Formats: sequence, structure tokens, C-alpha cells
Amino acid sequence: MATLSKLNPADHALPRNEGLPFDPEVIDGLQVNLSAVERRTRSLGGRRSVKKDYQAAWLLKAISCIDLTTLSGDDTPRRVKRLCAKAKQPVRQDLLEALGMADRGLTTGAVCVYHTMVETAVEALQGTGIPVAAVSTGFPAGLSPFETRLEEIRQSVAAGAKEIDIVITRGHVLTGNWKALYEEVKAFREACGEAHLKAILGTGELVTLRNVAKASMIAMMAGADFIKTSTGKESVNATLPVSLIMVRAIRAYEGMTGFKVGYKPAGGISAAKDILGYQILMKEELGLNWLQPDLFRIGASSLLGDIERQLEHHVTGRYSADFRHPMA
Repeated sequence: MATLSKLNPADHALPRNEGLPFDPEVIDGLQVNLSAVERRTRSLGGRRSVKKDYQAAWLLKAISCIDLTTLSGDDTPRRVKRLCAKAKQPVRQDLLEALGMADRGLTTGAVCVYHTMVETAVEALQGTGIPVAAVSTGFPAGLSPFETRLEEIRQSVAAGAKEIDIVITRGHVLTGNWKALYEEVKAFREACGEAHLKAILGTGELVTLRNVAKASMIAMMAGADFIKTSTGKESVNATLPVSLIMVRAIRAYEGMTGFKVGYKPAGGISAAKDILGYQILMKEELGLNWLQPDLFRIGASSLLGDIERQLEHHVTGRYSADFRHPMA
């Protein structure tokens, strides 16, 4: 088995992103070459081939970066407890033993729930080090009253959430009101306190890649610790072209400030072969640090089942039925 490191959830040991004062000149010059973006992302699958033990290693690493999520109207404490059990033991023990990984403490990167389930998840994960993330600020539309959105954040933090996934007001992007977007995300960041803020841009609703680039930069300037593509509820969610734009913004921001900001593609990633493209993108554009769960998360719970199937195929040479890899 190829060497793996840091399989445990993020300890958030990196310095927090302190942000920058609002400066419209930072985003005024941002441009996107669409044909170059499409050419770059098309090349990812063709130029890199990860096979056998190395593929298994990359997939195990992907598991450690998954935000295992349930965001359904019929969520119950029992469902959330089952999800937490899966987060603690994401791969069957017999497969881990066959892969030589039984003693590595593999878990998912976090568990993500609505506010009402935060306390249940925190209790179920006590002592594991797995953080609980809460979606907030009127998720998924982000159109509830501003003070209500701030109070949602405060209450989730008080309940034990270590990460807050906020949604921006997409209307600020579509109207070019960058100052309003900056002030909004900055206020959300302050309400988070010690909890890390993951800013969901809703890229499928931002119309252009240039808007994605500008929204990414504004969110980081306002203090976001992560930028995230989607809520998973839009008609178009994570894509490689959008991801390239966002990780290039992260790289530019690090060059400006020295702060490392994390990235989270979410929605539309359900096959193991798909996540390899995102991992290759992170490695080639940002480096090995961004393959760790403190800087890379994946919002794709259904992905875990397919990764488990691929790992079983690697061990046994046979594909198994989905029911052999239940969520809990």
C-alpha cells in the first residue's frame, strides 16, 4: 500500500485567515480565459493515471476529507447517530485489514448537519476528534433576515459546531455589489468566533466564471477559512472548471497574504473516479498540503459508498452490491 499520512480529521492547526480590508482594485482586474480553463480541466483525466495500490491510497485519503452529510427534511436523531457511526468507521474493518490500514484511525473529515442536529452529532462524536459542521445563514437560499442568519451561526457554535457552512447572498454577486458581499461574509466570520467559516458561493447560480473568481476572492478577503462551490441543492454544483477558478483564487490569495485557505467542492460528485480528478487538480495547482482535510473537504456523502466498493474490488477482484456498504 502506498504511504498515507494524516488520515485523522483536521486539527485546524493552521493560522486562521485574518482577511484583508476591502479593496475593489483587488478584484477589478480579475479575468478568466474560458478556453484555457476548459483545456486545462480536460487534460486532468488524460495525463494522470492512478492505478492499483496508488489508486487505493488516493481513495483512502479522499475518505479522510469527506464531510459526511445529511441535510434532509426528515432527518432524525437516530439517522444522525447512524451517520456519525459511519464517520467513525467509514470502511469495513475486513477491508482495512486487507489494505494494511486497520490501525490508522481512518475517519471522515467532519459530519455536517442542520442546526437542530448539532448537539446530537456532537454527543455521538465525543472523544473522536471529528468536528461537527453546521449549515447556516438560511441554507440553502441564504435569503432569511440578516440578524436571523447571524443568530443561526451563534446558536450552532454554542451547541458545539466547530465549522459553519454559510451561504452568501448570490444577488450581491449578480449585481456587482462587492462591498455588500464583503461586509456580509465579514459579519458571518465574526459571529463564528473560534469556529471555522466555510463560505458557500452557489457557483451554479453565479452565471460566469469571472463572477466565481471575484466572489472567491471577496470571501477570502472577508476572512473565510474555506471557500465551497455549492449547497448541493442547485441545478449545477461542483465542476472541474469552477474548481480550477476557485483554487487559482486561493493560490493568488496565499501569494498576497501568506494565508492558506481551504477548498470544498460539493454536490455532483458521486463516483470514485470523479474525485481523483479533483485530488489531482489540488495537488498540481496548490500542492500536497491541499490534499489534507484541514485544507480540502468533499461535500459528497454518496461518494463514500462507491469508494468502499472500489476498495473491495481492489482487495477481492470483485465488485459488490451497494447494500454491502451501507451508510451505517
